[in-house]
Amino acid sequence: MTVEVDLRRSPLRDRAAELAGVVAEEPFLPQLDVRTRAATAFGLPLPEPGRVTGDEHRAALGLGPDEYLLVGVTGTEPGHRSVVDVSAARTALRLRDRDVLETLCSLDLDDFAPGRCAQTPVARVPVILWRLDDACRILVRNSFAGHVASALLDARQVTSGVAQ
Repeated sequence: MTVEVDLRRSPLRDRAAELAGVVAEEPFLPQLDVRTRAATAFGLPLPEPGRVTGDEHRAALGLGPDEYLLVGVTGTEPGHRSVVDVSAARTALRLRDRDVLETLCSLDLDDFAPGRCAQTPVARVPVILWRLDDACRILVRNSFAGHVASALLDARQVTSGVAQ
């Protein structure tokens, strides 16, 4: 008899209540780092750097001239220089409050429209920032997730205090 046990642990699993209302963790998103010169990968058209194709569930993020992060995609596909599963390396944070992000990120968010992505520091931590229709998704390495979450909570206190 075989019993499957999920041993994955979210880096912020114990802080969900504390983070509620500010940021939501979206752990265990499938992520593939793909290096290729092809026009498509895993059925997704590959965008230019800083752009995103697809939707929040299955997308290609253009990180460089031949580097892409595919989210919501698993498996292998021939014809690429490199395909590496990096799902376990990062967690995703969904942030709806732009004011909070502006206090921790030097990126000009006025020009950061849906369908854009950037590799940029947030709270001095390198992250991949992805603008969705109604929020920003912050892809952060698991080892830095606690620091970024704490910084977002602190920034929320500052911005809510300024607004009152």
